[in-house]
Amino acid sequence: MSADENSDEVEVATIEAVTRTWEEALANHDADALLACYAVDATLESPVAAHILGGRGVCRGHEELRPFLAEVVARTPDERQYHRAGFFTDGHRATWEYPRQTPDGEQMDFVEVMEIEDGLIQAHRVYWGWRGVAILAEDSYHR
Repeated sequence: MSADENSDEVEVATIEAVTRTWEEALANHDADALLACYAVDATLESPVAAHILGGRGVCRGHEELRPFLAEVVARTPDERQYHRAGFFTDGHRATWEYPRQTPDGEQMDFVEVMEIEDGLIQAHRVYWGWRGVAILAEDSYHR
């Protein structure tokens, strides 16, 4: 195995560890563990940020992420599930889909994109599918 191949495997393993830790923290409604996945100056962009906080849907840094993530874990609707089939990475960015249709029925549909450096999320963008948008329209995040 070449040094480049070994380096690529380490990068993929690091990215997989970060995405798995983030996903477990979200599923466990653990805002502190979620926040720990992000760099201090990270950005997050998502329609649910605009829905919950108002404004443009962008959180910058731990000071803005902390209250947002606390609201997300407190309000996560039951339709938010975590079925996915892996992710794609270039060694710095991870991208994956939570498809609407799963083996167990429907879930909220998203595409997640995370830029990861030094084992922390630097930038996180969430693109919502039509089922996820319907959940927002039904105001399910305001239980």
